[in-house]
Amino acid sequence: MRIIAIDPGYERLGIAILDKGNREELVFSECFKTKAELSFVNRLELIGREVAHIIAEYEPEALAIENLFIETNQKTAMRVAEARGAILYQARILGLEIYEYTPLQIKVAVTGYGKATKTQVMTMVKKLVSGAETIKQDDEMDAIAIGLTHFAHYRSQNTHI
Repeated sequence: MRIIAIDPGYERLGIAILDKGNREELVFSECFKTKAELSFVNRLELIGREVAHIIAEYEPEALAIENLFIETNQKTAMRVAEARGAILYQARILGLEIYEYTPLQIKVAVTGYGKATKTQVMTMVKKLVSGAETIKQDDEMDAIAIGLTHFAHYRSQNTHI
């Protein structure tokens, strides 16, 4: 199974392609950045194009994305929501199933603890995913953690006793 996992944003977007075999394997990851001097609409267009390009190149079966966490800055939250919309639209028109996970679900799936710190999540990601040891960007690590959450959820939904 191959998925694209995305940590949404409009300034920085964490993107990871993961394969599920005997062990989770990182196929591709990046922290896609848009320039602040561009109009917001142009930034959304670039995000949509990048997501469509990666989906076309790597042919994932599904998109795993983080649900919007409402921040204290409402303007930022609205902008991230709009970026999520562009991402969800691209994934849907390209035929992907879409799975959304909360920050709590991600922390529990990756560390087993809902109040895990960012450092604890990153440490576990590096232990669990082949190829993640060299990743330095938080956004990429977050995307990989979202992908791990999807694999854990998928596994629990498809286990027959």
